[in-house]
Amino acid sequence: VIMGNCTSSSNESNQRTEHAVRHERQWSDRVPNQKNRRALQSMARVGSRVFRQSSMELDINAAGIPHENGGQPKQGTLKEHKASTYEHVHQIVEEGIDNCHETKYADGENSSRNISGKVGLSNLGNTCFMNSSLQCLSNTIPLTDYFLGYDFRGEINYDNFLGTKGQMVSSYAELTKHLWLGSDSSYQPTGFKSNLGEFAPQFQGYEQHDSQELLALLLDGIHEDLNRVESRPYIEDNDCDGSNDEGDAITAWSHYLQRNRSIIVDLFQGQLRNTMTCRNRQPDGTFGCGHVNVKFDPFMYLSLPISDKCNTLDDCLDLFCEEELLAGDEQWYCPKCKAHVDATKKIDLFMLPPILIIHLKRFSFSTWGQKSKIDRSIRYPLSDWNLSKKKQSQSGCNPLYDLYAVSHHKGNVSSGHYTAHAKNRFDGEWYNFNDSQVHRIDPAREQLGSGSSAYCLFYNRVERVPQANGRHVEKKTIIRRQSISRPELWPHLQRAKAAEWKSVLSNDFV
Repeated sequence: VIMGNCTSSSNESNQRTEHAVRHERQWSDRVPNQKNRRALQSMARVGSRVFRQSSMELDINAAGIPHENGGQPKQGTLKEHKASTYEHVHQIVEEGIDNCHETKYADGENSSRNISGKVGLSNLGNTCFMNSSLQCLSNTIPLTDYFLGYDFRGEINYDNFLGTKGQMVSSYAELTKHLWLGSDSSYQPTGFKSNLGEFAPQFQGYEQHDSQELLALLLDGIHEDLNRVESRPYIEDNDCDGSNDEGDAITAWSHYLQRNRSIIVDLFQGQLRNTMTCRNRQPDGTFGCGHVNVKFDPFMYLSLPISDKCNTLDDCLDLFCEEELLAGDEQWYCPKCKAHVDATKKIDLFMLPPILIIHLKRFSFSTWGQKSKIDRSIRYPLSDWNLSKKKQSQSGCNPLYDLYAVSHHKGNVSSGHYTAHAKNRFDGEWYNFNDSQVHRIDPAREQLGSGSSAYCLFYNRVERVPQANGRHVEKKTIIRRQSISRPELWPHLQRAKAAEWKSVLSNDFV
């Protein structure tokens, strides 16, 4: 969707020619200067295998049981295991970034300033929409850790005709390195822009576009490039009637994983319950033949409507979940009546992902195709957004979320500008990203948490993890690697972890 022209307040040129961009790519992407080269090549990478003691040996050592010869508890033999989470990746990236900056600033230059994650992106000409989305994704820490510290190239699916044979993810990984391991205050994403245009021709050139449209396409492209499924089987959807939602949802998720498994599924994808109910007028004057059809559909983000009655994010979510009547041209085919009939449609949140992206539908089209923007101010929580009353499934982790990034749009459909706010992983401070300009902000002074400019909201689910001493707890976002062979890691079955995972707000098991 073309959004008119960017009204960036920066001094960057919006009139770059194709020749100039190609020239910049040659020097900024392909030939990094000597100062950056060491930093951009210094991060170690790990795979999905980890080494640890067996659970039995750990239990024996924890109990203080002496060695069979009367000595100290044995250390045990490290055995190779398939990692169930990406925690080992997170640890190596945290250490790697620290070591990178210790080496980079050993001469004292900028030694007091860690710019990781605080690097701006140059506006190449109406590309503020792209910069805004990229900064939000860059501050999605599990995704950034994956591209900085994981052997992602080992998961590239070169045979997937829906992907780019790794070009898209390689380009995004290179951009991520510059934002977190580089030493310059801003970066020109010309190489990424070029590869994006090859994958999605609608983003070629320098027209203003929609940041959410770019976000959705990029995540889908990354998923297809990294889909761990080599051959997708044909699986027919089950016809569910609502009598066994928990079991049917698990079956639907297992079917989905047989066709789709990637870091994007692990991070961003949840499940909606879609309920269709026949409302066909019967001979006795009543409505509905009694047929109910329930499907469980995956989602990667939630696009929430805004009405005149919406004041908060919860209001928008309630509107999204409202039952609607399908009639006229929107009638539904009822398999029992064997005809297109009036029906009700109800969408509910059933299972929520570790990273929840909310898209506020601020742009709308009239019946004659004219586009307009909804500038209504919406309040949204900065932390502890509890969705337990919104989620219909009783299984899974406690759905408690903290905000970490926002994509903003200011202006109208013909002339506007995108920026972003994001919380830095190291200092915990909020920063404003306005193309190449980055500066720290005071969330209260910026009125973060309300306003008419918030367009896409990024939340991470927080879980309470007990520490070794049994007394202290830590807020963490746990990413469980989804696979067919490890159903205990599926989001629906996390209640089995009740003794380990606790609510952040209370001591109740989840």
